[in-house]
Amino acid sequence: MHTFPDLPRTGPRRRPRTAVKALVAVTTVAAVAVGGAWGAGLGPFAGESGPDPEAVAEARAFLADWAAGRLPDAAARTTGPDRAQEVLSSFTAGLDIEKPVLTAGKPVEDEESDGRAVTVPYTARMPVTGLGTWTYTAELPLRKRGDEWKVDWRLSLVHPRLSGTEKFRLEREEAEPVRANDRDGRTLSAAAHPSLGPVLAQLDRSTDGGGPRGAVLLVDRVTGEVRRTEASFGSRTPEDEGPVRTTLDARWQSAAEQALKKAGGKNAALVALRVDDGQILAVANSPADGFNRAVSGTYAPGSTWKIVTSGALLLKDAVAPDDVVDCPRYLTVGKRFQNVETSAHPGATFRKAFTESCNTAFIGLRGRLGDGELGDVARTYFGVGQTWHVGIPSYDGSVPEPRDATEKAASMIGQGRVQANPLIMASVTATAVTGRFHQPALVEGTEDTTDTEPLPPRVVTQLRTLLRATVTEGTARALAPLAGEVGGKTGTAEVSDEQENNGWMVAHRDGVAVACVVEEGVTGGGSAGPVLHALLSAAPSS
Repeated sequence: MHTFPDLPRTGPRRRPRTAVKALVAVTTVAAVAVGGAWGAGLGPFAGESGPDPEAVAEARAFLADWAAGRLPDAAARTTGPDRAQEVLSSFTAGLDIEKPVLTAGKPVEDEESDGRAVTVPYTARMPVTGLGTWTYTAELPLRKRGDEWKVDWRLSLVHPRLSGTEKFRLEREEAEPVRANDRDGRTLSAAAHPSLGPVLAQLDRSTDGGGPRGAVLLVDRVTGEVRRTEASFGSRTPEDEGPVRTTLDARWQSAAEQALKKAGGKNAALVALRVDDGQILAVANSPADGFNRAVSGTYAPGSTWKIVTSGALLLKDAVAPDDVVDCPRYLTVGKRFQNVETSAHPGATFRKAFTESCNTAFIGLRGRLGDGELGDVARTYFGVGQTWHVGIPSYDGSVPEPRDATEKAASMIGQGRVQANPLIMASVTATAVTGRFHQPALVEGTEDTTDTEPLPPRVVTQLRTLLRATVTEGTARALAPLAGEVGGKTGTAEVSDEQENNGWMVAHRDGVAVACVVEEGVTGGGSAGPVLHALLSAAPSS
C-alpha cells in the first residue's frame, strides 16, 4: 500500500491539578495532520495552474510535522527555526492539546511577488484534554529564498491573534466528579473500570452541555489582563440530580478492558454497541487514563472502510459479488499502491477482493463512483460526518471529496483524508448488518439530530454475506472459532515511513457490533484480531 500519514500520536498527558494554566508565548493546538509523505509529490493541488507546487508541498509538510509532534522538523522548515520550535512546543503542552489536526486549504500566490511568495490557509482542530475541540483558521506565509521555499516564521501563523503583546491561557473550572450507573443500575467508577476515568469526567449531566468546563483566553503578556475568550467549553451544571444513567454494561466494560491487554501494551481502543439502537455497551482505551481514543480519536480506518466503499458500489449496482475485478500486486494512480505483503489474486471476484482485503481491486473500481459519492453515501446511509450527540465529546468522522485522482484512490481503501475511530467503525458495522443507522449514545435520552436513509435490503444481505465470508474464508479468520453468525473485516492503515501500520478489526455477533484499533499493530488480523476474539469470547449475552 502507498504510505499515507495518519493521525499524529502525541502521548497522553496528566491533567494539571491547578485550575489555571499559563501558556508561554503561544496558542492552542489542533488535532490531525495533513500529510507528510502525502504532501510531497502529487498532492491535492497537483495539476492546477497557480502557485508553485513546491511551495504547497512545503506548507503541507510543515503542517504534517507540526501535527505529528515532529517539532524540530517543522521548525526547520521555517525562517526562524529556534523560535519556531520554542513556540510550537509550548503551544501544545501549554494548552493540553492531545492531537493537532491541521488541514491545508487552497493556496494563493502574491501577485506582486513575481512568484516568490505564497500563502496557504489552513484549518486547525484543537482537542483540549478533557474539555472539547477548539477550531480556528490561520495562514502560512511562504517565501522563496534562492531555490528553496520556507515558511516565513511569525507568531500569527500559529494563530491570527498570537502576537508579541498577547498570548493564550487555559483555564479550567474544576467540577465535582460525576456519579454514574450502567444500564442496569450498577455503579460505575474509574476504580473498578480504569478506562472509564476519562469517560466519566466528560459525562454531561444535562442536555445543555454540562460536564467539565473551561476556556481558552487571550491575555496581555505583561499584565495577564483578559482581552477576550477565544473558546469556551461546557456550561453551568445543574444541581446534583443523582447518578447519570448510562447505556454502558458493567459486564461488557470489564470484558473490554480485559481484552485490551491482548494489545501487548500498545496504544489501543475499542467500542462495543448494540446494533438495533446504537446504545454503547463498552468504551475501553489503553492506556486507560489517557486520551479517549475510542470516541475522540481521528484515524485512517484502512480497509475496514471497505464496508462503506462496498455499500456505495452495491447501492448503484456498480459491481456484484461474483463480478471479476482482478487484484494485481500493484496499481499506480499518481503513486504506486500495493496490497498487504504485496499479495496478488489474479481473476479475483469482488467477494474475494473483499474477504482478502485487496486494495488494488477496490482502487481499480474508483471510476464507478463519482468524486463526492463515497462521502455522500457515508453521510446519508451511515451517518458519518453528521453531528452526533453521544453524551460525551466525540469525533464523528470526515470523508471530504477527493481533490485529485490519487486522493480518490486512497479514499476507496480508507486512507488519504478519510478519518474515523472505533466508535464510528462500530456504528458503520452495525448499520451494514441492520440497514439502518442509529446514532450511538452513551447517555440515555441524548438528542438525535441526524438525518439518514435506510440501506436497501439487498445491499444489507450482500454486506452481511461479505462480512461473514471474511471470517470463514478471509482475513478475519481469527474470529472463526466463535459460535454463531460472526461477521468481520480487518484493516491495515498506513501512518508514515517512520511508524508501523495501525491494525484494525470490526465485527458483529449476537446483536452487538465491535471495533478495535491498535496503534502500530502492523496488521489488523495480528493485532486487533486477538483483542476482539477475547472480547467476544468473554462478553455476556446482551
